[in-house]
Formats: sequence, C-alpha cells, structure tokens
Amino acid sequence: MNGDSSSVSWLNSAIKPLDTMTMYAALNHQKQLTKPPGSLGKLEHVAIRLAAMQGALFPTADNVSIAIFAADHGIAEEGVSLFPQSVTAEMVKNFSHGGAAICVAARFLNAPMTVYNLGTVSPIEGLANVVNCEIAPQTASFLHQPAMTEAQLAQAINIGRQAVLSSLDKQAGQGETLDLFIAGEMGIANTTSATAIAAVLLNTVPE
Repeated sequence: MNGDSSSVSWLNSAIKPLDTMTMYAALNHQKQLTKPPGSLGKLEHVAIRLAAMQGALFPTADNVSIAIFAADHGIAEEGVSLFPQSVTAEMVKNFSHGGAAICVAARFLNAPMTVYNLGTVSPIEGLANVVNCEIAPQTASFLHQPAMTEAQLAQAINIGRQAVLSSLDKQAGQGETLDLFIAGEMGIANTTSATAIAAVLLNTVPE
C-alpha cells in the first residue's frame, strides 16, 4: 500500500455534497413514470440518491468494483460465535476460488473483486485476487483492552482508502469512470465487534 499509513488527516476533508438539483429532478422523474407512486419501494430511493451522488438524472452502475476486507476479531475468544476463527481464512480461500455468494454477484455485474487480508489467525498466502496487508493476526479482545492501537486503526482505515483509490485508478486507466464501489467484510465474531461500535455511536446498551 502506498502513502502514509499513520495519517488519517484526510478523514477531515469535506465530503462532496449531493447534487440537490439533480436529486429533485430525479424525484420528479419518478412521479412521471407509469407506475403507482412508491411501487418500487427502496429501489426508487436508491435511484434518486444515486442520481444525486453522480449528478446525473439517469445514474449508471455499469462500472462496479468490489472489495472484501477480511480479519479476525480477538473477542472471538469469549465464545461469542458459533464458528471457529479458522472459518475466516477458509472463507478468504472461498472468495479467491469464486465460490461465495458475492463472487456470483461480481460475475453477474462483470465487476472486479479484490480481497484484502488485514490479518487472520490461520495464515493465508499466495491466493489469486487476495492482497495480503496483515496488520496483526487478529485484534485484541476488547473485553480486556483496546482492540487496536491508534496506529493499527489508522493503518486499517488507510487500507480501505487505498482500495477505493486503486479502483478509481484502474477504471481511469481504461478510460472509464467508476460508478459504484461495494465494500464488504469477513471475520468470525464481526457481529459482536459491530454491535460494540454501534452501541458507542448510538449511545445505547448492546441489549
């Protein structure tokens, strides 16, 4: 990975605002279609928001890039998952061999898919479409200590950023624009980690 992995100053950069004029135009366009209002459910909201993000009345999703970020969670030692941590590495192998559900979607969309291994308890080496950028074999158990150091967190966030930039550069090199970046993750005990983060952000208790 290129760039300074210790700096996350870019997180303070302003996010490009939605194109509100295009958003309202897309909303009005939905009202003119020969269908009951709202009959397409969330698809209508997705189309309107994508139009606002792309600044185009008729947004496209022809050029899609998919990235899966894999890592093991130390909280797994508390027995929070039904599955052993070895499943994380096995799923990475499954991604590489094209056997997972997201692989089917990628083939259907003709979208390139890359797996980023940020650290698994079971070693992973030499797999197609898997980028090894190990930070640690796993995070620490946040029940007893911080799951990551600030430096590790910065490194992980920057790996995600570089994945997006790499996808943009690849499309630009082909003379095209990236329409949609899809990010996913894999790691046994990830639900517990996500719940802990959500509890903090929402200022609520896990239950």
